[in-house]
Amino acid sequence: MTARRLRWWLFAGVAIVSGLGLVVELAGPEALVQHLSLSYEGNVPTWFSSSLLLGCALAAGAIAERATRWRCHWWGMAGVLAYASMDEAAEIHEHLGGLVGTGGALYFDWVIFAAALLLVLAIAYLRFFWRGLPRATRWRLILGGAVYLAGAVGMELPLGWWTERAGNAGTTYAVLDWIEETLEMIGATLVLLALLRHREEAG
Repeated sequence: MTARRLRWWLFAGVAIVSGLGLVVELAGPEALVQHLSLSYEGNVPTWFSSSLLLGCALAAGAIAERATRWRCHWWGMAGVLAYASMDEAAEIHEHLGGLVGTGGALYFDWVIFAAALLLVLAIAYLRFFWRGLPRATRWRLILGGAVYLAGAVGMELPLGWWTERAGNAGTTYAVLDWIEETLEMIGATLVLLALLRHREEAG
């Protein structure tokens, strides 16, 4: 199946998982909330998100295996995406919280470590993105990565601000978390499609 055809199936999956998650948050039934809500871990949305990221890692690895230039960068990308998939399933990043003790928008202080790591990766991959990728692939990956990070890191700021003041229960928290997780799924889907199209176009 080509990336263009797969696109519709992937976005349909995102729409179904995200839509069901919002419905159970707003209207129940309570028995389904922990299985379908995007605010919970170890459930269907978690599996779906982790699978998308694993697909990204496998696609990057397939490109790395055939690459004649920038192979280390492709393998590095595959490793980062594989770790992101594992982190999505195992909640590793949440154990970094509380080390700094900040509040407000930085209530979830692990975002400080994430921002520092992202800066290092951006510097390490700057030349690869601007010289090692076709223009179309570059901008597809930048778009997908930006959407993903807007959810994974960016939405943690308003979510942290709200959590410090009102806790992690209630409709507002659920909607903020839903936006975060939905952006992550859309971003991961865009990255996966960008990698698959790059592999197809590279021949």
